[in-house]
Amino acid sequence: MSARLEREADTLGVMIEMFCRDRHGQDGLCSSCRDLLAYARKRTRACRFGADKPVCSACPVHCYRREMRERIREVMSYAGPRMISRHPILAARHLLDKRRKAPSGPGKTP
Repeated sequence: MSARLEREADTLGVMIEMFCRDRHGQDGLCSSCRDLLAYARKRTRACRFGADKPVCSACPVHCYRREMRERIREVMSYAGPRMISRHPILAARHLLDKRRKAPSGPGKTP
């Protein structure tokens, strides 16, 4: 996995940890959030766009199952605004990554 994809997966992990700690009162991840993180990492690794992957919110291909997509949206809408004060460097890098466009071709097959 490229360094950018690894950073994106790490950012997801931080966001899910913040969400779980604040919403579920866990020091570590609860089983539900642990499953969500494993699923998100798996989908990031399998992205058809590879190293050219845009952020998920800007992607033309929805590779998350509906239930998981709703869960990750809930996490991101909660943790996203808090990332600026708690993890400003990760937040800034994510904002820069949001400017990345999806490749025009079909990308590689997952």
